[in-house]
Amino acid sequence: MRIRKQSDDVGSRHRRSSGVMSLCRPLLLTWMLLIARVRGQSWRPCTDLLPLDLLTRVLPRPGQAPPTQLQMVQSRGSRGLRLGGVETTALSFPASQIFTNCDYFPSEFSLVATVKIPRLRQKRNEYIFSLVDQDSDSLVLGLRVSENSLHFLVTPPGVGGRSRMTFKDVGLDDNRWHTLVVAVTGPYATLTIDCGLSLELKQVRAFPSALNTRGSRFFIGSRRRMRGRFSGLLRQLVLLPGSDAKPRLCPSAESSLAELSVPQVLKSIPVQPDHHGPVFPYEAEARVTLGNPPRCSEPEQGQLWFNAQRRDLFICDGLTWRALLQNKERLDYVEDYQDLYTNSETFDVEVFSIPSEGLFMAAANRDSRPGSGIYKWRDGSFQLYQNISTQEARAWEHFTVQDQVFLVVANSKEAEPELSVIYRWNPRRRRFLRHQTLQTYSALDWEAFQIHNNSFLVVANHRRARDSDHNIQSVIYRWDSDSQLFEVNQTLSTSGAYDWEFFTVGPYHFLVVANTFDGQTTIISSTIYVWLDGCFQVFQSVPTIGATDWETFQIDSRFFLVVANSQLISGRGPSLYSINSTVYELNTLTQTFIRFQDILTHSAVDWEFFTVGDEKFLVVANSHDGSSYSLNSVVYRWQGYEGFVPVHSLPTFGCRDWEHFSTEEGSFLVYSSATSRLSKVFRLRTY
Repeated sequence: MRIRKQSDDVGSRHRRSSGVMSLCRPLLLTWMLLIARVRGQSWRPCTDLLPLDLLTRVLPRPGQAPPTQLQMVQSRGSRGLRLGGVETTALSFPASQIFTNCDYFPSEFSLVATVKIPRLRQKRNEYIFSLVDQDSDSLVLGLRVSENSLHFLVTPPGVGGRSRMTFKDVGLDDNRWHTLVVAVTGPYATLTIDCGLSLELKQVRAFPSALNTRGSRFFIGSRRRMRGRFSGLLRQLVLLPGSDAKPRLCPSAESSLAELSVPQVLKSIPVQPDHHGPVFPYEAEARVTLGNPPRCSEPEQGQLWFNAQRRDLFICDGLTWRALLQNKERLDYVEDYQDLYTNSETFDVEVFSIPSEGLFMAAANRDSRPGSGIYKWRDGSFQLYQNISTQEARAWEHFTVQDQVFLVVANSKEAEPELSVIYRWNPRRRRFLRHQTLQTYSALDWEAFQIHNNSFLVVANHRRARDSDHNIQSVIYRWDSDSQLFEVNQTLSTSGAYDWEFFTVGPYHFLVVANTFDGQTTIISSTIYVWLDGCFQVFQSVPTIGATDWETFQIDSRFFLVVANSQLISGRGPSLYSINSTVYELNTLTQTFIRFQDILTHSAVDWEFFTVGDEKFLVVANSHDGSSYSLNSVVYRWQGYEGFVPVHSLPTFGCRDWEHFSTEEGSFLVYSSATSRLSKVFRLRTY
């Protein structure tokens, strides 16, 4: 009876204070004495009397990944969490984390929540939080919102039925931020919204003085079920035992966002200095402008700006605008840009840059006089810069060794001796000058590469002139730092070698040769070599048909090789020019390249891989279909599971080689013609 009398006295004091519990008043005596009686010792509150941040308890600790689909949203300048797509168990914790001294919920307390709730339909109920018995799945207590109403529910121990306090016509579901305080003591409950006037309710049955929480669990934004999940934004959810929280919050300069305990992640900028991105998936209101960036200072921290002209998205970190999303260029169409008349028919073009000099292109021309041309990009086009005497040049290769710039030409004219030449850039004279000659045999290609700081060159020797033997040695040369010359390092057996391609996968280095003809047929294998123990050794043989080019490229973590198959020649039947070229992919399990996709081509002699923004492309040089050299070369776009699909057809004549390059004017493709002096530059239009 003494305990009840003390409880009634406290309740009467509460009623005399118009339903507002005093901040300075200690914990409710009923709770104190009950715990003392249960434990048979001096009283201790079941939990700390400080604000208990329920929302922070379900958020990940620093370094932990957030629950799937937990989303931070900025609305009207403030951030909250959208919980709707998260598993209910991910946003829960056992009540024992809070009630450390005993298992009883305080009989006098406040709940503080800052929410932004969209308009709710009739008969729709959503839980801001709940406390649920894990074994029986029964509701211990909960805070629920419905259309224009707020409900506080509790299941008293040992009493049939559930008690519900409903505050009507409160207008919380208006899609605006609101901070609400629900204060409970005895039979009284008050609701304060945005530090306004308090609304008091009195129930016939008082809040239980001994509400057991043993075996129960807090669920944030749900009632442990999919149905009734909270669809709004939640910024703050705090339990304050033993006191009314209103005096701590009010008055407030921004009453709808008054703070008792807001998770730190909702108050700090979500962009990290290391550019690892937001802590959570993040949304915000966007400021759109077509002009200069708007102001970015501390008041705008977290504000988004969308540059409508460039289609880029930025976030203000309090000092400057940081890029969140930058629009990647996408290929729209290809347009004719420059007619490039070369000295004679052109078998190959090599585009390269020389530091402090600019962009250049070397054209491998058939005629010896005036030879091959070196072109420089000036005023938005290639212009002739230097002529170099060559002997039916078939290819150029640019490379650097110890900051020296070189060009090597593959001369294919059948003469004795047959010599290919390495030229070095002379910075003083600003010209390429002859540096070294190497004996070759109808050379069709050079490939330069580096392994462990050593520089190499490999030549594709096609055939010996005196006996027309295609089964000969191609040679790998190594740079000697002392003599400043390339010296023979290794020879490899090839059959009508047409092209070399060097590539690296992880720690492994590879060379692949395009074998075209063995003297009888073009149905022969080309070979992939791997660098082991200081030399190249056979890794895999790949069936090819008159292979003229290999192109290697990587998409994400996948490695590909594509071969240009030019023509089918055998002892039986006519030659075929319209045949499949093949894309191969490296299979990491079998450690071999396996067939990925066949693409119909017409005497394909070159592939070029390039990117525009995030999109990947291949363009093929179709040179002949058996009756005409006037053919469309095709641009293919990477479509993932579908492989490469055709997206553009480009009219070409005797197309021999493609090169992609970029300048301040944009992105370009240039092709050379082996049957005409006219080569062309195309511009890639993007959007």
